[in-house]
Amino acid sequence: MIRIQGLGLSRGTTRLLDGADASISAGERVALIGLNGSGKSTLFAALTGDLAPEQGSLDQPYSRVTLLRQSAPSGSMPAWRYLLDGDTRLCTAERALEAAQVRMLDFERSAAQSVSGSPEEAGLALAQANAEWLDAGGADARPRAMALLAGLGFRAGQSEEPVDHLSGGWRMRLNLARALFDPGDLLLLDEPTNHLDLDAIVWLERWLQRLEGTLIVISHDRDFLDRVVHSSLHIDEGKLVRYAGGYSEFERLRAERQRQAAREQKAIAERSAHLQAFINRFRAQATKARQVQSRVKALERMSSVAAIGALRGVDVRLEDPGDSPDPLLIAEDLDVGYSETPILRRVNLQLRRGARIGILGRNGAGKSTLIRTLVGELAPVSGALLPSRTLRIGYFDQQAIERLESARSPLELFAREAPAEREQTLRDRLGRFGFRGEDAARPVSTMSGGEKARLSLALIAWHKPHLLVLDEPTNHLDAQTRDSLAEAIAGFEGAVLLVSHDRYLLRASVDELVWVDNGALSPYDGDLDDYAQWVLKRREDSLAQPDRAVRTGGVSAAGPPADRKAERRNAAQRRADLAAATRPLDREIATLETRLAQIQKRVADIELRLQDTALYDAPNSAELLARLARERGELGTEQGQLESRWFELQSQRETVLDAHRAQEGVE
Repeated sequence: MIRIQGLGLSRGTTRLLDGADASISAGERVALIGLNGSGKSTLFAALTGDLAPEQGSLDQPYSRVTLLRQSAPSGSMPAWRYLLDGDTRLCTAERALEAAQVRMLDFERSAAQSVSGSPEEAGLALAQANAEWLDAGGADARPRAMALLAGLGFRAGQSEEPVDHLSGGWRMRLNLARALFDPGDLLLLDEPTNHLDLDAIVWLERWLQRLEGTLIVISHDRDFLDRVVHSSLHIDEGKLVRYAGGYSEFERLRAERQRQAAREQKAIAERSAHLQAFINRFRAQATKARQVQSRVKALERMSSVAAIGALRGVDVRLEDPGDSPDPLLIAEDLDVGYSETPILRRVNLQLRRGARIGILGRNGAGKSTLIRTLVGELAPVSGALLPSRTLRIGYFDQQAIERLESARSPLELFAREAPAEREQTLRDRLGRFGFRGEDAARPVSTMSGGEKARLSLALIAWHKPHLLVLDEPTNHLDAQTRDSLAEAIAGFEGAVLLVSHDRYLLRASVDELVWVDNGALSPYDGDLDDYAQWVLKRREDSLAQPDRAVRTGGVSAAGPPADRKAERRNAAQRRADLAAATRPLDREIATLETRLAQIQKRVADIELRLQDTALYDAPNSAELLARLARERGELGTEQGQLESRWFELQSQRETVLDAHRAQEGVE
């Protein structure tokens, strides 16, 4: 068990953890949650022994600790061999086996005079070294490495490539594969999903669910955490607070704790006000000195109660784009790719006003290439691309943060986009994306990846695009900003085209899914859970049939399951029919409820006024009382009529719902 008692940790002059306590049981899977800069990676450094506690103690009993490194690896060895080199026990056994084999070979070459010992001793040493190599997993090490790489999306040819030949994103995947190959007794994963597509994330979830050791993971992907961890440790104002369950449960429980704390704070404030009134009233009276002093001390104790620390999220907002062309964009028999080589062929797509489309597919299938072509950054290989003449596109891609001018501040970048706007208007807009006060004037070069991503999104939102095209917008964002972005996109009045491995963002933002695979773009009628099941089956089939996996690059040629498509279409039609039947009733019910609320408020105001004794002393009190009584009676009559109608409508609505439930039961 890991025991943390009174732990204090700092980075530079900043105190991150102060008197933190926690315990993590063997075999537990824990999410480490906190704002950027709260100390998550610092705690990882302490767990690996790279950073010594400044106060308190950290009892970490595990000798084999594996940390996912954030630096890209390099070297000329094949990718699969890089995994094996991370297993210390296996490498030691390999070296011992090679030495024993060389020694035995010397005896076999009749060079015994130059070799110490006897052939029998050399044979025994070779047998022992071979047994240790087998115990270390040497016999199946390469197949295990290849299987891990395939699970994370590596094609067969990529697994054989030298590390230096891989792109930065694939090298980071290679780091993750190395950590998983020998996870040790304690596995520490810092943002493992950042460079993965949805296919690889689904596979990783399944792998981690089967992990036997202890896991602590830092991630801003709520769906990933919900599926992988048992509990959460939240770094809150230098303390470690434990919550049961994944990220969604952490949010729910923390909100409840905050509500409880708010109620306690209110009670404390009321009690404090009462005590302060007593102090002010009797402070000068000698006979009350003892009572006053006791209340002063009580008030001081109350003042020492810490206020609730709110999460410093941002309030991302996307403005209504106003009048929008329709259709926004049409692609007809479009081939997309580089030079004369298409990656996707015969793409037919029509983006209408208000469309909300998510694009699924593994990395390398052509999602980003398609998007770059649709926004005009990449010329089509062939076919027709017909955007509306007045179309405004807001495009965020994975290189957006690199295009920001590092010497300029957010305020300067906004001022260049809108030179006629008042500075306060620009500051207000930047404030919605978390750049307030001095942060708005800070150079981009001093910002984190998450801050740069927020700034890029703010610049895009300024132009009120008709079509928002987002290619992995959450890679650098913390959980709170992701939530705010999801809410903003969900409420956006324009069209959305989204590529993301964040399932929460996809569920909250899109109404329709399309799928990129085997050089084609096609509609996907399932949901994200169907897609996840298919991804797992595809990977299992590929590993079970290695020859086929090599021919198809590790990808099954079959498409996602379609056996539930007709059922889902029928269910969607039934939901649409139900909505059409209940919509007029719901509208009238809502109107009635609004008017009833107004009546109840006015009645309460009248009754409050009738309780005011000053009313009865007024010169025209009789006239006022008569008017108020008359209005009260009229409102009572209207309220009775509206309530009767409300009950009638609710009865009609329940009849419609009963009919719908009966139909669902039959089908």
